[in-house]
Amino acid sequence: MGLVEWQDFEKIEIRVGTVVSAKMNTSARKSAYILEVDFGQEIGVKKTSAQITDLYDCEQLIGKQVIAVVNFPPKQIGKMISEVLVTGFPNQEGKVVLCSPDFKVPNGSRLY
Repeated sequence: MGLVEWQDFEKIEIRVGTVVSAKMNTSARKSAYILEVDFGQEIGVKKTSAQITDLYDCEQLIGKQVIAVVNFPPKQIGKMISEVLVTGFPNQEGKVVLCSPDFKVPNGSRLY
């Protein structure tokens, strides 16, 4: 990978939001949840499809704060439009572990 300029990083809007709804995405090719994430008053609630079913169930996701890219273009995933990209890292088994703050922060806060 090459180096990026600071201006490139500034173009990516990474924000924190709270999961307010989680259900199975039955139209996705791979097992995934449809999440509704509240990013605060400025951005509002956005939907995403997240392949995180290996480590999380719907109930434990409600109220969890997650880190997401909020300014990618919408993407069709199955029958739904994903509006944001929730971030995570694969663990040693390749299962996605969500990125989230250690302490509660205001929804919509931007990563700098």
